Amino acid sequence: MNPYQPVPAELVEIIEESPTITTYRLSPEKPIPFATGQFVELCVPGVGEAPFTPSSSPLVKEEMEISIMHVGEVTNHLKEKTQVGDVLGVRGPYGEGYPLEEFKGKDVYIAGGGVGLAPLRSLIYALLADIDSYKNVRVKFGARNPEAIIYKDEVEKWLKGDELELQLTVDSAEDYPDWDGEEGVVTTIMEDPDADIESGVSVVCGPPIMMKFATLKLLDMGYDPDQIYLSMEKNMSCGVGKCGHCGIGPYYVCKHGPVMTYDKLEDYDEVFD
Repeated sequence: MNPYQPVPAELVEIIEESPTITTYRLSPEKPIPFATGQFVELCVPGVGEAPFTPSSSPLVKEEMEISIMHVGEVTNHLKEKTQVGDVLGVRGPYGEGYPLEEFKGKDVYIAGGGVGLAPLRSLIYALLADIDSYKNVRVKFGARNPEAIIYKDEVEKWLKGDELELQLTVDSAEDYPDWDGEEGVVTTIMEDPDADIESGVSVVCGPPIMMKFATLKLLDMGYDPDQIYLSMEKNMSCGVGKCGHCGIGPYYVCKHGPVMTYDKLEDYDEVFD
């Protein structure tokens, strides 16, 4: 198969998650199976393409959801010009996802921020589908403010449920008098004396600055670098390790990631650039 040939996918729903993040539900011409944590290239005919990690469940084959922060030419075109019924393209999946078999029997500790909840939502779906295989699933998530929290209905459901432990915080709630939750960056809620650090695993996904300080916090908590799984989406372009844009040391994020343990990356200054 031609790795650069996208599969046509009809846009069947557009969901406004927050003022800056939109979810696009796609119905591909043929199923695109993916493992949670892998990424795809979303192609906008006549405009370009960009890499995104699906935010939907890997168990659902007929449709795919991609949640996007609008920060560039392709994403802004999606926001301003596309509508339900348009046909986009999806190529992939590419890269390495989360090694769920290695997570089984362990305490899974997840730290996320901002649009990082998109790939984590896919991971959470996969974990919940086989929740009895994991010792515990703890999720610490931070957003800029209450309005910036995405998937609000699902987040509320997860907060009320007992299958995973979810804790939220916002950087600032100054203009949101109804917010009664935690206030501060995500590292302020990451102390957790009940977490099984010695035999557990941790996952970090979010903006680079958040990932940097969350990783440092996990190291301070006692996690070893090989226990920390980072979701890296650094300058990926071709998706198949040919263009070199996503290089970190000897690695190409599109091939060796985007899910990579910190022990592979800790010696390279550009990890969180």
